[in-house]
Amino acid sequence: MPIHVSRQVEIPDADLAVTFIRASGPGGQNVNKVASAVQLRFDLAGTAALAPRVKERLRALAGQRLSSDGAILIQARSHRSQGDNRREAEERLAGLVRLALVEPKVRRATKPTRASQERRLASKARAQRTKRLRNWVGRDD
Repeated sequence: MPIHVSRQVEIPDADLAVTFIRASGPGGQNVNKVASAVQLRFDLAGTAALAPRVKERLRALAGQRLSSDGAILIQARSHRSQGDNRREAEERLAGLVRLALVEPKVRRATKPTRASQERRLASKARAQRTKRLRNWVGRDD
């Protein structure tokens, strides 16, 4: 079943690979017998579902989850059941893609206004005066 990221974006099953592995950590015999942890692999390099600029942002967001072949690897092992872990992995991938879909605002350099510069200098002068009044007054020798 494809992952719905937003109204416009859907990740097809062809770009996903799900593997079930044994989870580490506490859990008694269940940990040793059942492969309940999920490893979700998303082929970022080969997907046609995302625009190139979105792929670029997603590559930066993925960080260490990005493999050398251009795939995003997400592991979920916090739940005891495969289904819950799978849902968690899919939701984490969808969250990453949602973040990558947001186009960052372009920062335009602006100059401080004359009034704001004057206010800044006035506050600095006030602080100077206050500190000068705190000084120890020397004795007349």
